[in-house]
Amino acid sequence: MADNSSSPTNATAVAAFFDLDKTIIASSSALAFSKPFLRQGLINRRAALKSAYAQLMFSLAGADADKTERLRAEISRLCSGWDVDQVRSIVTETLHDVVAPLVYAEAAHLIAEHKAEGHDVVVLSATGDEVVTPIAEMLGVTRSVATRMEVVDGRYSGQIEFYCYGEQKAVAAKRLAAEYGYDLASCHAYTDSSTDAPLLEVVGHPHAVNPDRALRRLAVERGWPVHSFDNPVSLRSRLPAPSATVMAVGLSVGAVAAGATLFGLSRRRRKD
Repeated sequence: MADNSSSPTNATAVAAFFDLDKTIIASSSALAFSKPFLRQGLINRRAALKSAYAQLMFSLAGADADKTERLRAEISRLCSGWDVDQVRSIVTETLHDVVAPLVYAEAAHLIAEHKAEGHDVVVLSATGDEVVTPIAEMLGVTRSVATRMEVVDGRYSGQIEFYCYGEQKAVAAKRLAAEYGYDLASCHAYTDSSTDAPLLEVVGHPHAVNPDRALRRLAVERGWPVHSFDNPVSLRSRLPAPSATVMAVGLSVGAVAAGATLFGLSRRRRKD
């Protein structure tokens, strides 16, 4: 868990929990790095094409629980053996070029509004911790919780230590509330996916952002606000250059594995 705050907040603190993909950024955060991975030889052209197709499906229909779990398992298997330092180097070199242009202006505005009101802003994402952490710091949010992949001897084992997905996002929110004194009845949550319904149900102010069909139905039934974000803009002029902390954190392949939308990755460079 990445934490950019200096100390726990008081017993009546408020947090705004944000999903990342299609809520803050207009893409899969894992898939966003497919081009840099291709250039560095971590994936081949066929895998890159598959990832582009997966991104199209992700954008059009979202990823339901069954698809997400199948892709997670496949990616976890295929990514086993990747060198942590190599992947870390790729993301630190490309983070601002790859991610900053994808941030929804509407999400950036909401984040700024919550911060102005004194709320903590927390990113909860199924994408790997090593990609979520630098994005969270780039956005200036308070803290983040994401998926963690096991590392053995400097390489990814293919095993996931914590999968920040579905019910586990609600568990993470409750844990953070206990630790930092958040009043969940006063907290907000923003997400695009029906798989995050458990998170939306534990806060007093749930919001559906670019919702999939199931979440849209649920939002209408429950009377939850529905937001349409459609204006990704480059934040390069408004965001600071990567800090020393971001450069140190980098990206592990857990970011790709737990993103749960990129598939067809190979363990090492293969010829097409």
